[in-house]
Amino acid sequence: MARVLICDPHADISALLELVVRRLGHEPVAYADGELDHIGVDAAVIEPGVEAGMRVARRLRAQNVPVLFTSIYPADAEMLELSPAAYLVKPFPLYALERALCSALEPRDASAVAQTTDTSHRVPRTG
Repeated sequence: MARVLICDPHADISALLELVVRRLGHEPVAYADGELDHIGVDAAVIEPGVEAGMRVARRLRAQNVPVLFTSIYPADAEMLELSPAAYLVKPFPLYALERALCSALEPRDASAVAQTTDTSHRVPRTG
């Protein structure tokens, strides 16, 4: 069972993301505003449109933790520089999040290059 950080400023969206994480058999970890040391997190689902989300994403990517972004806006260069495992534009089907999260949590293969997202973005995987 993986621990998946949920960082979304909207309580209803966070609850839905937590439900998806639980349905996949993982433990959702709610982001505590201001707390950046999420030790033991295996992946994160983050809304990058708020500064806290980007701070958390930068910290986790520096630790080589896979990050999935969910936003109403298309990705910009700053977000893509973090090499997210997926970038899903809201609204997206929940199966897209499930597939992206499962893929991000798979054992990493150095030759893996791209993750398919619901928005047809292809983001190279690093690590």
